[in-house]
Order: sequence, then structure tokens, then C-alpha cells
Amino acid sequence: MQPTTLFYIIIGILIFNYISEKILDSLNEKHFDDEIPKKLVDVYEEEEYKKSQQYKKTNARFSNFTSFITTAFTLAFFFLDGFKYVDDFARSYTEHPILVALIFFGIIMLASEIISTPLSYYSTFVIEEKFGFNKSTKKTFWLDKLKGLFLSVILGGGILSLIICFFQLTGQNFWIYAWGLVALFSLFMNMFHAKLIVPLFNKQSPLENGELKTAIETYAKKVGFTLNNIFVIDGSKRSTKANAYFSGFGSQKRITLYDTLINDLDTDEIVAVLAHEVGHYKKRHIIFNLISSILLTGFTLYILSLFVNSPILSEALGVSKQSFHIGLIAFGILYSPISEITGLFMNYMSRKFEYQADNYAKKTFNPNALISSLKKLSKNSLSNLTPHPAYVFVNYSHPTLLERIKNLES
Repeated sequence: MQPTTLFYIIIGILIFNYISEKILDSLNEKHFDDEIPKKLVDVYEEEEYKKSQQYKKTNARFSNFTSFITTAFTLAFFFLDGFKYVDDFARSYTEHPILVALIFFGIIMLASEIISTPLSYYSTFVIEEKFGFNKSTKKTFWLDKLKGLFLSVILGGGILSLIICFFQLTGQNFWIYAWGLVALFSLFMNMFHAKLIVPLFNKQSPLENGELKTAIETYAKKVGFTLNNIFVIDGSKRSTKANAYFSGFGSQKRITLYDTLINDLDTDEIVAVLAHEVGHYKKRHIIFNLISSILLTGFTLYILSLFVNSPILSEALGVSKQSFHIGLIAFGILYSPISEITGLFMNYMSRKFEYQADNYAKKTFNPNALISSLKKLSKNSLSNLTPHPAYVFVNYSHPTLLERIKNLES
């Protein structure tokens, strides 16, 4: 295959991804004005539903604009030999493969931030502000950006450096060592993310003694779930939207409740949400997701090892000198159709797991409390109650509210 042919295959993949995404978005947007299903009529009052429709339409228009801008910039970068110029710039300072790659990706990341930051700022301080969700200050927004960039440089740069080092030392077998590295990192982050990363952005406090803590501890004892770590996170620092999540294993496992969740729901509803999270743990969903992620990473790295050293990948992007970082860019795009398929499978499994966790909460606590909590959370986040089935199949990691309620009532 000629480099020019491969170049146009890459461009074709980028354009196909954009068009298919827009088709799904268009199908979903046509359902924004649908009537609320009978089982969900008590979620919104008439004015609230109109507000949710307006929120969906505003976000859809903004999403169409941002995806067009990012796709247009990406295609222009490809056609104008952007990778060649960035690679030449990096090599003007050094020929060390790791340093060249770090400079190369540093420039790409900086360019991406220059494009995405104004869009993110508008989304936060115009759209989310307009609909009453935003609680973030401009100081918090910019600090989050700087902290995120710092972590990307330290963690992302460190992992990339080690992977290239493995490639330099072991050649095609680098994927085995890289896989081990990523697996260990994933396990470590799953165990200690809440202790090491979250505190950089949010304050976490142990749940205070009182009615809620007693109710949670009573439920945990009932189902034989050892739970010593219940934390409240200051989610209201950035948004009024509520959430709860489970993380860690063994002695490091913890339940984290957003303060907005505690404010929005009553005690039984919060315990029902926690019962759902305990269901994920009892059904070993977290372990499945971690193992699946590690296996998929290993498969991807193995396929990468077969092609990354091929000069045609670099030549297709206009770079005459074969290098790991250019091959990685080309491979990432060529691999994206496979990634989409694995993503569909993982979303399917995630939706299946949500039903299982709901069923666990239904059997061990109170289905009506979980239903009312789901309705309140949907209402407070102005959720879409009538998404298109195809859009759900491709993009949703959770079943729709209607599907979850039907399951809980069955």
C-alpha cells in the first residue's frame, strides 16, 4: 500500500466518524419534543419539561458547533502537513526519541487546549450558568485546567516515556512490558485515585454521625458489606448536579456521596442509591471492568506492536523519518473502528450491570425509594427522558430512566 492511499484511508475514517456521529445526534434531536412517557409524567412539571427541552436543544447546537470546529481543525492539520512541521520543530532541539515524542505530544496537547478551552469556558459559564447548574468560579475553572495539564504532563508523559523506552530496548516485544505497566497503573489508580487525585480538585470529608450514617451502616450490616469509608465530596463547588460512586478494593474500598446528592434526596433514597453501588461491588462489576480494560489494552498494544515500526505510517502523515510517536498517531486513527466496536460491547455490558445493580437494590432495600431517587436526579439534571434507541445503543453506559423503572417495577 502506498502512503498516499493510507493517508486518504485515515481521512476517510475521520470523516466517517464525524458523519456517523452527526446522524445519531440528528436522530436523537428529533425526539427532544416527544411527549413524556406515562410512567415518567411525575418527573417534570410543564414548565420544567420545557426548560429541559431547551437545555437539550442548546447543548445539541453547541455540540454540533464544537464537533464541526474540532473536525475542521483536525482535517486542516492533516492536509497542511501539521505533523511534519511539529516533528521537525521537536527534532530541531534534540534527536533523542523520548524527548522528541514528549515535545511533539506537548505541542499537540497545547494546541488542543487552545481550541478546547474557550469552548469549555463557554459551556460552563454561559450554558450551564444559564440553566442554573454552574457553581464554579473562574478561579476554580482555571485552577482545574492547570492541575489537569500538570497531571497529563507528569502521568501521561511518564507512561509514554517508559513505553518508548521499552520499544527502544525490546523492539516488537515492547507491548508485553507496556501492557504490564498500564495494568499496574490501572490497578494502582483504581485503589488510590480517591486518596491521591481527587483531593487535588475536591475536598472529601467523612460522613458525619446522624440519621443518614446510621441508616447506611444498618443497611451495610444487613447485606454483609464491610464499609468503614463513607465520604462526602463537595460537588456543589462546581455544579448542582448530583452523583455517587464506589471505588477501591479491600480495605481501600469507599463510597463517595456528592453533597448535592445529600441535599436533593431523603435518607431512604440515598440508601437506595448506595444499595445500587453495593450491588456493583457484590456482583463484581468493578473487577470485570478492570480486567476487561486491561485485556483490551493488551490486545490494542499487541496490534500496535505489529504496525508501529512500519515506515508507511509515518510517511502517510508526511513524516519521512519513521518514529514511534508518529506511528502511534496513525495507528490510533486506523484502530478507531475496532475501538468503536469494543466500546459498543462495553456499553452493552455496562447497561446490563446497571440492571443487575438495580435488582440488587430492589431485593435488599426498597425499589420505590430507588425509583423516586432516579426521578429526582433526572429532574434536577434536566435529563433527556426520550432519547432515540440507536443513540442509546451507541452512547449510553446506563439504561434510560424509563427502562430502569420498568425493570424495578417488574
